[in-house]
Amino acid sequence: MNAEWALSFIVHHSYSIGIHTWSVQGAYEVSSPPQHETPRFIAVEGPIRVGKSSLAEVLAERLRALHLRDPEDNPFLEGFYRERPGAAFQAQLYFLIERYKQLRDLDLAATANRTVVSDYVFEKDKIFAYLNLSDAELRLYNDYYELLREEIPIPDLVVYLQARPETLRRRIAKKNVPMENHISDEYLKEVVKAYEHFFFHYDSTNLLVIDTSEIDFVDRNEDLEQVLRRLSEPVKGTQYFLPLGSASAD
Repeated sequence: MNAEWALSFIVHHSYSIGIHTWSVQGAYEVSSPPQHETPRFIAVEGPIRVGKSSLAEVLAERLRALHLRDPEDNPFLEGFYRERPGAAFQAQLYFLIERYKQLRDLDLAATANRTVVSDYVFEKDKIFAYLNLSDAELRLYNDYYELLREEIPIPDLVVYLQARPETLRRRIAKKNVPMENHISDEYLKEVVKAYEHFFFHYDSTNLLVIDTSEIDFVDRNEDLEQVLRRLSEPVKGTQYFLPLGSASAD
């Protein structure tokens, strides 16, 4: 379906939070005011190859947090990338159920003294459902989604990583995962457009939007330091960060 649909995403409450800062090895040390509390549940989001899993892994390591990884072993994903009939619906339901099971089992009360970092938000599932499913499939999918979403905890902070389609295309080529090479330029543009639409209207919790088009925090430590410094500061409502690249992000 076209990305101009009206997404009926969930609106929840908002929190006022911040992050304790941490040391970046061999680079610098920053200390934060004691009144800033580390959020208990941080989610990192963004389109394919934007670096969300890499950033979530670094955050989990620095904060000694529990890292929830987006399910990767989806048996229907390759069929979807190859445009096999029915594979989009199968892949979508697999992701929905696996993400639900992972977040349903997350007991924030039991991890009261430990931060949780995930590399996805549950609502992101709908982005791809609206992009990839037929009307009939979408009606059935939404029935499942509405049944499952009530049991899902809301993050205290969401970090949305932006990047232009051409930047993501270069990163896909660099990573060279065979099935990702089947992603068309047009579909990649639609994914980016859908993410922008979703997060432009997102108000479920505190949101930090980081433009990563001119940086490469996966391979350049100085770019990573910029992102970590910004994440060491409190975030309330929706805020934006445009870091300066240490060099061309190509």
